[in-house]
Amino acid sequence: MEYEVVIGLEIHAQLKTNTKIFCGCSTAFGAEPNSQTCPVCTGMPGVLPVLNKTAVAYAARAGVATNCTINRVNRFARKNYFYPDLPLGYQITQFALPIAEHGHLDIELPDGGTKRIGITRIHMENDAGKLNHDPMRPISLVNLNRAGVPLIEIVSEPDMRSAAEAGVLVRKMHQLVRHIGVCDGNMEEGSLRCDANVSLRPKGQEEFGTRTEMKNLNSFRNIERAIRYEISRQTDILDNGGEVIQETRLWNADKEISTSMRSKEDAHDYRYFPDPDLLPVVIDDAWYDEIVKSLPELPDAMKARYVETLGLPVGDAEVLTSTLELATYFDACLAALGTPTPKQAKLAANWVMGSVLALLHTEGMSLATVPVSADMLAGLLTLVEKDVISGTMAKTVFEEMAATGKEAKIIVEEKGLAQVSDTSEIEGIVDTILANNPSEVEAFRGGKKKLMGFFVGQVMKATKGKGNPKVVNQLLGEKLK
Repeated sequence: MEYEVVIGLEIHAQLKTNTKIFCGCSTAFGAEPNSQTCPVCTGMPGVLPVLNKTAVAYAARAGVATNCTINRVNRFARKNYFYPDLPLGYQITQFALPIAEHGHLDIELPDGGTKRIGITRIHMENDAGKLNHDPMRPISLVNLNRAGVPLIEIVSEPDMRSAAEAGVLVRKMHQLVRHIGVCDGNMEEGSLRCDANVSLRPKGQEEFGTRTEMKNLNSFRNIERAIRYEISRQTDILDNGGEVIQETRLWNADKEISTSMRSKEDAHDYRYFPDPDLLPVVIDDAWYDEIVKSLPELPDAMKARYVETLGLPVGDAEVLTSTLELATYFDACLAALGTPTPKQAKLAANWVMGSVLALLHTEGMSLATVPVSADMLAGLLTLVEKDVISGTMAKTVFEEMAATGKEAKIIVEEKGLAQVSDTSEIEGIVDTILANNPSEVEAFRGGKKKLMGFFVGQVMKATKGKGNPKVVNQLLGEKLK
């Protein structure tokens, strides 16, 4: 039998606040176990939570960026369940009135098309702690530093039909939350992780099949592999006449298999009820307007601007908008060039995607600390455009800029790197080269046109790389007729 895959995702993003959602403890990663705790986040009797206003603003910002409706009045609920690293015995989350709902994101498919994925809701909640299982002894150690860290859970509609589509959505959401500054997206540290709900149904059937949840997937690779595994597992069960059990499963990345964790609960199992210790959250018009204005230009809008206004290829636009920092650097370079033509924009894009990214990679730098600023790169490109230096020489100048922090114009002047464009000066060198290589000249005129590269190389060598390539090629072409 042929089956249709149905996938919905729950993406958990840690909000990039300095303190936890209901207390003043630090959210910094990597501190000594249980060193960032207090009576509130450890669930001591008699304490009361105080809501972090920045967490609310960040959650609303994510809602606006995903085209959601922001519920101006939303509230927290208690989700009751026991787990050793959940000190309160319940999680403070949002249920009936989340901060955002009914949104969407458009994803780009591998075949070049697009697909709209619905966003059911975004709600705020506090994270649990972490259990560290001792490999030598039958004990687990509890670290509550993460307990109370602010999260948003982004719940998609079950609109995806393949592991690849799910991977695209997670990558896009990862890019988006980093771009708008609400999450650092560090999947290794658990700042962004994903639960995947997977079910199968016979082709043509409207009713959903029984779903299973793949829990806490923390890399793009694991997300796609776990989903593919689960599709295969459920297919085997159904083909052999079995029934899929609704359950939560854990993915073992080393063995590339999943194992059952627990039977899957439904909402009524958690006994949700409004949290009596927290008032409803009210977002008035002034605060809402402030949140909307705080958003930068979003990646899709940037990409469209680069393609439609600047004439860049789609592939270039995707690379340049991969992070807000890179797009900001590129835009600053364009601004320093004035009103760039499509040719100038493409030249700038090539340098940013090539030499600048290579410098960041090899030196382990960030765009905030790179010694070649966007203005300095624009100055270098201006010298290339005005034929002061050649494109080849520009690479040497760029390396010197990176090493010294000096501007291109100063380096060119100090080292005498300006290219020679004087026709009479180059013509004398061309005449000498041709006179010294009569057999090559005869062969060229006899049809071996590839020798043009030899002549150009000889002239450039004689000018120490400073001959204007356009003038060199023009003179050689005239004299070799």
